[in-house]
Order: sequence, then C-alpha cells, then structure tokens
Amino acid sequence: MGLEIKILDYGDIELESSFLVLARDCGRTRRVPVYGFLILGGQYPIVVDTGYRDNAIMETLGMRGLQFHENMIERQLANHGVKPGDVRYVLHTHLHIDHAGKDDHFSMNTTVVINRRELEYSVSGLMHPQYPKHDIIHLVERLHHPGALRLEDLEISGPVELSPGVFLEAAGAHTEGSMNVHVDTDEGRATICGDVIYDFNDQIIDPVHSFGPEEYQVTGNHGNTKRQEKGAIRKLMYSGAKFLLPIHDKPAMIENGRVVGRLDMAIPGPVSQSVPRRDWFPA
Repeated sequence: MGLEIKILDYGDIELESSFLVLARDCGRTRRVPVYGFLILGGQYPIVVDTGYRDNAIMETLGMRGLQFHENMIERQLANHGVKPGDVRYVLHTHLHIDHAGKDDHFSMNTTVVINRRELEYSVSGLMHPQYPKHDIIHLVERLHHPGALRLEDLEISGPVELSPGVFLEAAGAHTEGSMNVHVDTDEGRATICGDVIYDFNDQIIDPVHSFGPEEYQVTGNHGNTKRQEKGAIRKLMYSGAKFLLPIHDKPAMIENGRVVGRLDMAIPGPVSQSVPRRDWFPA
C-alpha cells in the first residue's frame, strides 16, 4: 500500500504580491496559505515543515501573520489522530521563517532532517532576517543531542531514501540548501517542492511577463540565479511526479510537463479543478 499525504493548515500570510511572483502587481497585497504536510501509511508519521512561530514574528519581514488556535500544529496533527510524540521525523524543505518555526514543539526523540547546506546557508546572513534567531538556535541545540538532528549532503549523495517510499533530493532553487521530498502514493509520486513554486497560475500555467510556452516565471524571493530557478521548475514539471505540492498554493496534478488539475487537502484525493491547456500560438 502506498503512502498518503494530509495537508496541514498553519494559517495565512499577507505580503506584497511581487515577493511571490517576480514583478507581479508590485505594491499590492496578497493573502496566501502556509501549509505543512503529514505523511501517513508508513511505519510512523512524518511531518514536512512546521510553519511560522507566531503572528508577531512575521512583522519582522513587513508581513502580517494570520495564525489562529485551529492552525496550531498540535491541532492540525490531532485532526488526523496524531500527536507530536508520534512523529518520527520532521523534514524541512528549507528553514525560512514560515517553514521551521515550530520544531521546538517536538521532543529531542523526534529527528529533524535538513540538508546540511541549508543549515550553513541559514547563518550566512545572505537572506537575513528570513532565518529567525530562535528557530536556528533551536536547531543548533538539536545538534548537541544525539539523534535529534540529521543532516544530509544531497548535492553530493544524490537522492536519499529516508524511509520506504520517502525520498529526499536537492531542489537546486529558492535557497542554496532547499530540498524536495518525494512520496510514493498509490496514485503515483507526489513531490513536496517547498518554495521552488509559489503560485501555479502566474508562474507556470499562464506565467506573467513571459514570452513563450514553458518560460516559467520565477518567484520574487530566491537566493540563486534566475536560470537556476527556471531550471529547477522545469525539472519538477518533467520529473515524472504526478502531483506537486508547494507550501503556499494548492497541489497540482501534472501530465507531460503541464498542470492539468488542482487538488485540495489530501494526496491521493479528488481533482477539484481541471486546468485547460494554454494555447500560446495561433493555429
């Protein structure tokens, strides 16, 4: 039996639109969800990303956090019959402020798994203050508790199978140490892709300020080159994954390098919206 993914709703963020998609609606505010993921069906539950610490911390980036009681990670896990103490691994696509703020809600018996390059990058200052002090200090504390932190070297090792049906791979985009998490489900591979993709419609389906098909638009928030960002998106679109799951948009179903449908809060799950093919050129 394949694994399944439940989407955890950690609340919303209000932020400037072009932060999400380069040059889109500059100066206008957008409200986006912040999701995490619960992988079930294996020997033990696995969580991917833990959301932001609290509403106040988002103000350090000039953003507004909209996190309420029902969005607390304990409540979100409880919706699926899981307690923090049941979770064997917490995986991080990367360590930005809205992804790694609740690691201290898990005991040192739960192993946090990150790409080593991401931990190095988090203290480099290159994307300060997107790596808050309290979040990173907690990870350093885990470094000194055997078994509480696991570091991968994915750029060197290539993909790693963490547990049956769960694979980690360097993303090559967004931050220098971002990783994708591949999950084998009964309906095909699902890839949790962090912030390599923020917005399917305006980056991929009908990319803003683009000049042709598959000339994907990049986000307005990345630490690599635009060439690397575009290449990483293309790699995802043609990776063979049937589903792509970003952190700030609903999942998408992928066929032959294009988005054909959108899903809701579980993978596998029903397609809630079909996506017509974009005709770039006249017949």
